[in-house]
Amino acid sequence: MAELSTEDRQRIWRGLMRYASNRSESIGLTKADLQAAVNATDTWINTNQASFNSALPSAAQNAMTPEHKTLMFVAVAMARISIPFLRKIFGEVD
Repeated sequence: MAELSTEDRQRIWRGLMRYASNRSESIGLTKADLQAAVNATDTWINTNQASFNSALPSAAQNAMTPEHKTLMFVAVAMARISIPFLRKIFGEVD
């Protein structure tokens, strides 16, 4: 999967600012620093796709599409935030 467009990266940036604002949390970065962090994250994901794919069991490497692998990665990352947060996105996970 290719890196996100500038417009999509800005959507994420705005979403993170809105999320923090709605929770009365401070991310602790300037807007420019947060945008740079979003850009760096997207670039890191793109750069490390092959490494992630190699870490998967061969059955998953061969059967899952890039979209499935990304969705799984995101689900695991969201679960690390909290299972209730994961439920808000995926629905019931128990």
